[in-house]
Amino acid sequence: MSRNVAAADASLKAGKWQRNKYVGVSLVGKTLAVMGFGKVGSEVARRAKGLGLHVVAHDPYAPVDRARAVGVELLPFDDAISTADFISLHMPLTPTTNKLFNEETFAKVKKGVRIVNVARGGVIDEEALVRALDDGTVAQAALDVFTEEPPPRDSRLVQHENVTVTPHLGASTMEAQEGVAIEIAQAVIGALKGELAATAVNAPMVPSEVLSELSPYVTLAEKLGRLAVQLVSGGSGIKGVVKVVYTSSRDPDDLDTRLLRAMVIKGIVEPISSVFVNIVNADYVSKQRGLRLSEERIFLDGSPEIPLHSIQIHLANVEARFASALSDAGDIRVEGRVKDGIPRLTMVGSLSVDVSLEGNVILCRQVDQPGMIGRVGSILGGKNVNVSFMSVARNAPRKQAIMAIGVDEEPEKETLQMIGEIPAIEEFVFLKL
Repeated sequence: MSRNVAAADASLKAGKWQRNKYVGVSLVGKTLAVMGFGKVGSEVARRAKGLGLHVVAHDPYAPVDRARAVGVELLPFDDAISTADFISLHMPLTPTTNKLFNEETFAKVKKGVRIVNVARGGVIDEEALVRALDDGTVAQAALDVFTEEPPPRDSRLVQHENVTVTPHLGASTMEAQEGVAIEIAQAVIGALKGELAATAVNAPMVPSEVLSELSPYVTLAEKLGRLAVQLVSGGSGIKGVVKVVYTSSRDPDDLDTRLLRAMVIKGIVEPISSVFVNIVNADYVSKQRGLRLSEERIFLDGSPEIPLHSIQIHLANVEARFASALSDAGDIRVEGRVKDGIPRLTMVGSLSVDVSLEGNVILCRQVDQPGMIGRVGSILGGKNVNVSFMSVARNAPRKQAIMAIGVDEEPEKETLQMIGEIPAIEEFVFLKL
């Protein structure tokens, strides 16, 4: 892309000699932002440094020590894209990353940036990219993947003179195809030896009576993991131990937590990864992503007929998007229980709440005063956002309170901004459950 190889090749084969038209740009001394610092992103970073590029990266969940070992600085999203001369995308397509590079994102990049996407087509809003190319915000793009594959024959993006395109050739080499075959064979051998499986499809059989009893707690464990990871501030990542605390009246031998542990990992990993987690590969996946998970059991004097009274998740040594999620010990803490068969969030940080873990939730920390429920409800109603529930927890009258609002749809950013501008609201966060 930077040396216009594809366009120059087509020009020369058409009988032209246009050296002046295809003057390129050097990579040496430029800044590359690697967006997604997993297995592929980290290898791209290693190679890019060898080409003389200064490399920064963004991945909210990448271990800091891995980036440091490569000599790469982890930055928040906006800082990474605003300082980059080149942006290379290596993120999975998830609800969070869908059209992540859109009109708003392109307004924050350095003018004349060059973008490479060999990850997933859907992470770029293709119409917004065409507009950014037309006005010079993006100087060039090199694309191997598209929202629709194959793209339409009349695609403005594919036909754009400043775009280099290939038909999803990322793994299309003889060596890669052979490598996949060997990987499959090795995975089968490892599974037969009883080793941890990275790509298992089927989990081992769980007795139906155990599965039936634990079913609501399985959902609770996954939802708590999903909620906890969203409370981590982008750019800080999960660097410490993920601690899971089970409170139960049962003897430890009567409570197998393997399935629950796997669901916590699933909740933490799947929202930001293309990996599917189950009881077979959960420990393997957590190890690969640098997650250290510990379990603690607290015996509670009560009825052993109830498998679990509560599940807590603690994330240590992290920055929080929502300061109220921090416990007195300084870690992000969320707790949940099953009530009448329904998983519920019962604690955020040090404050008790009572929230059904379904749909989407807006958490607001506010000054406890009359009229707050009405003001927030009016904003959401005026924007046609349906409220499924609303509850308020406080530490004392007229002091601090947390309001939890369940919504059926994801509010637009403008709507959330209006809520945040209410004087009594000190902070808020939107969470997808």
